[in-house]
Amino acid sequence: MEEEIRTKNSIETSHSLETTHTLDFSDKLYKVVIGVIVVASIFLVGELMYRFSSLPKNMPHEISISGEGKAYIKPDIALINFGVSSQALKSQDVVNQNNTKMNAVIKAIKDLGVEDKDIQTTLYSLTPLYEYPAAMGVPSAIRSDSIKLESSAMTYPSFFPVKDGRVFNGYHLEQQVSVKIRNFDNINSVLDKAAEAGATNIGELQFTVDDSEKVRSDARAKAIENAKEKLKDITKQSGLKIGKLVNIYEGYNNYPQPIYGKAMGGAEDSTIVAPEIQTGQMEVSVNVTLTYQVK
Repeated sequence: MEEEIRTKNSIETSHSLETTHTLDFSDKLYKVVIGVIVVASIFLVGELMYRFSSLPKNMPHEISISGEGKAYIKPDIALINFGVSSQALKSQDVVNQNNTKMNAVIKAIKDLGVEDKDIQTTLYSLTPLYEYPAAMGVPSAIRSDSIKLESSAMTYPSFFPVKDGRVFNGYHLEQQVSVKIRNFDNINSVLDKAAEAGATNIGELQFTVDDSEKVRSDARAKAIENAKEKLKDITKQSGLKIGKLVNIYEGYNNYPQPIYGKAMGGAEDSTIVAPEIQTGQMEVSVNVTLTYQVK
């Protein structure tokens, strides 16, 4: 009887311990799940806050307005190119001939008051010359001392070497200088004297200003004023309240545009009719973009 009671108590105690362990395990699992959810929530909130802080701060709290301004100025510099070309069998000969011609052109220009700083070499090109008899439809027979064209009486002497079916025919040298003319009364004289001295290529006459910053500043001021006028109209029509200016961007055309005007002619008693040179005036356009905060 006593053994039955002990056995019964032992079974009840064992059952009680199993229940306690089961409850303890379930409680720990519950806490772990809750902890994981809390950590995941904190991570998600932090990620959202980071992404929100990374968004551009200027949208939609800023407004940008563009304006354009133009200013005009009379050019004070004339630019023109003079070229000289020569051809000779030997490279040294063509260099000497061309340098002699170009030196004469430069001297004629300097004699009219153009300074050294206003004369700049812009091109110096020495190239070999070749002829292609076969390509011209004329068959050729090459001998050791000459090239004789069978259907023609023309014969190339031995000092014209032949290679790959082409005949060496000397060298060609082309040289160009760019000249600034500050005294517009001398434009026609410079053109005339350069041609007399041997210039074989004269052209690309254009007008510009030596210092365009002042006219660009005037155009910029007009562009800013134009942008501010637009802003007034927008705020009046939309009811926006504008804060401080936070940014300004400027763009402008790099080269003043010519607007042709009064012509320049030569001397009245000249026997040569001088070309009419249109000096006109230069137009400089500036674009600005102003960015303001919106209250």
